[in-house]
Amino acid sequence: MKKNILMFVVISLTAVSAAWTGGNDEAREDHEGLRVILIIPGNLGDKSFFDSANRGMEMIADRLGAETRVIEATTDSTRWEPALYDAIDGGWDIIITGSTMTELLNRVAPEYPDRRFINFDAHNPQAPANVYSMFYATNVIGFLAGSLAALITNGDLPLSREGNVIGFLGGMDIPGINDFLVGYIQGAVIVDPEIRVLVSYAGDFEDSARGKELSLIQYKAGADVIYNVAGAAGLGLMDAAREVEAYAIGVDSDQAMLFAETDPEKAEHIVTSTVKRIDHALLRAVELHTEGTLSYGIHEILGIAEGGVGLAKNKYYQEILNESIRNRMEEIERRIVSGEIEIPTAFGMSSQEVNALRESVSLLAIHGESGEGD
Repeated sequence: MKKNILMFVVISLTAVSAAWTGGNDEAREDHEGLRVILIIPGNLGDKSFFDSANRGMEMIADRLGAETRVIEATTDSTRWEPALYDAIDGGWDIIITGSTMTELLNRVAPEYPDRRFINFDAHNPQAPANVYSMFYATNVIGFLAGSLAALITNGDLPLSREGNVIGFLGGMDIPGINDFLVGYIQGAVIVDPEIRVLVSYAGDFEDSARGKELSLIQYKAGADVIYNVAGAAGLGLMDAAREVEAYAIGVDSDQAMLFAETDPEKAEHIVTSTVKRIDHALLRAVELHTEGTLSYGIHEILGIAEGGVGLAKNKYYQEILNESIRNRMEEIERRIVSGEIEIPTAFGMSSQEVNALRESVSLLAIHGESGEGD
């Protein structure tokens, strides 16, 4: 039987600041001549993290009239340092990079104090004096995904099954991914303290076949919905959801809308995505730079209230979820913004603490045993 679900009150998500949408024709004229380059430690086409950053560059070019360039430095780390030095030698006004290039950026940037850098994804709070660093409250959006997944598995939706099992597909067992997981588990437990969570890691962020294989195992083990935090590997999850007629939650970009035209059947199984608004974050940062108000040497974490993260509330979210579930999600968002709900983070947690959390919601825990769902 489905578990009873906590009831919440309706309220809308805090509105995104106008600064995140900025840009007009006058601004375009004012900032012509501005040169901005983005170096990504990977490739475009992931329909997730890097594609969102690329959209940000398109917005910078369109709204600010800047000259832009995107360098796909691939996942081969030996190519990162030459790409960064080439950008520095190229005379770009703003050099944007980050993520797995953060350590390199923080080492090289101080060598060029007159240059300006933006780190578009760094959980390291240390930023050199000429680097503006930002991160996204991934534990918060993980919490939203977990709460929604618990509502789905406990709800009377067309593809919901008996029991209360949900899944999580991560790229790698690292703090940056486990921050989503820690929030996901906590968000699920606040809705259903008896929830079971299957956890798998693909081992990288590129192998979509492996992502599909692991997702099929979770669905066959009873998961109603699985959360993708595996980059391009997570695209295999979307294939699995369509194949077995189950639900999926996307990550970083609005993944349902990315498939809406090319593969509508797949899109119909993606109930929502937890969105890092990287595109708007990049536009906002560059706008602040042009205004002379961007604070270099600091690290900011962008949450719901700042418009940095949230759920994709597209047509699939509206059509698949009933009003009761949508209302409860609105209230959870309000309680997070107000500070009533405090969400732990994996950053600073030991591997033993993360593992204990995984084990506390594993299927084996039902029988008083320990183990990780896979």
